[in-house]
Amino acid sequence: MSNDVEFHVRERYAKAAEATEAALCCPVTYDPRWLAVLPKEILERDYGCGDPSQHLRAGETVLDLGSGAGKIAYIASQVVGPKGRVIGVDMNDAMLALARKHRKTVGDAIGYQNVEFRKGRIQDLALDLELLEDHLARHPVRTSEELAALESWIAGQKRERPLVPTASVDVVVSNCVLNLVRADQKPELFREIRRVLKRGGRAVISDITSDEPIPAHLAADADLWSGCISGALREDEFLKAFEAAGFHGIRILARDATPWRVVEGIEFRSLTVEAFVGKDGPCLERKQAVVYMGPWKSVTDDDGHVLCRGERMAVCDKTFGIYTREPYASSILAIPPTEDIPLAQAKPFTCTGEPLRDPRDSKQRAQELPPKPSACSPGGKCC
Repeated sequence: MSNDVEFHVRERYAKAAEATEAALCCPVTYDPRWLAVLPKEILERDYGCGDPSQHLRAGETVLDLGSGAGKIAYIASQVVGPKGRVIGVDMNDAMLALARKHRKTVGDAIGYQNVEFRKGRIQDLALDLELLEDHLARHPVRTSEELAALESWIAGQKRERPLVPTASVDVVVSNCVLNLVRADQKPELFREIRRVLKRGGRAVISDITSDEPIPAHLAADADLWSGCISGALREDEFLKAFEAAGFHGIRILARDATPWRVVEGIEFRSLTVEAFVGKDGPCLERKQAVVYMGPWKSVTDDDGHVLCRGERMAVCDKTFGIYTREPYASSILAIPPTEDIPLAQAKPFTCTGEPLRDPRDSKQRAQELPPKPSACSPGGKCC
């Protein structure tokens, strides 16, 4: 059945663009401020399981994977404001048509246009499917030689005219779509999310997860797969998929206490996860220190650094920078060095073990108290 997953997903969501299908969505409460300008047919064709838009900020460039009818994209457009930008990506023509239909109307209502919708597969964000379809219309493939030419053309397009360029967005969001991707393509999906994010960017993903492994006979059920069930990752595997793709600072923002559905005793519920990129790069010594404030006795980060509560730990410049940003900053005291070491003069730092930083490396230059005068008179005796 795995080869038919995409076909069943396309078919079911094409029909869901025409008529509401309640089985495809979880109950989600959105901020009513952002819903007032949305047309009824977009609201009725919402098939999400969470609200990643509530974790966005003004001015950000946002990529919405599996944007569907455009609800999250249009909400995000209002959250990021006129200085922000939103790109929706979907492979379903009917959903794209519905989302694009209201682009001008919604933009006029909020006072600016900052949303666009592109056709692509979320596990391959480099290939523009509309360009591919136009090329195939002009250059149909009938022979093996023509197939080789097409493959060469695709490689060139992905390199020179990617649908979503590398390191081009601040935030990737998705609402109940990752589970629709075939199991063997999910690792590439997470790598693609990381590829398009800028350094320091993040993913905020709401998706259906399971509490137990999904048996083969359920995974082979096309209706359950297109219904956001059979393709769900187990909760812990969902987080590990981000880790395997090179993300750090991975945390659960929301988890539904009540399962959305229960199939053969397996609970399926919505999980919203946030994950950051930007921990790659050289480790340089600039005499910086950090103190983990607690409450745990010690913690281990995604690079294997062990931070002991209350102790002045030595870290490299890269790690120091990461710890001063979310999601770590509220738990970390960042202590700069006594004397600044220019980056160009910094030597390599070995990020192994759990080295402590000598307090002398990070003492601040506060004015010292003068020596206390002696109570004894010169040459005399003390009282």
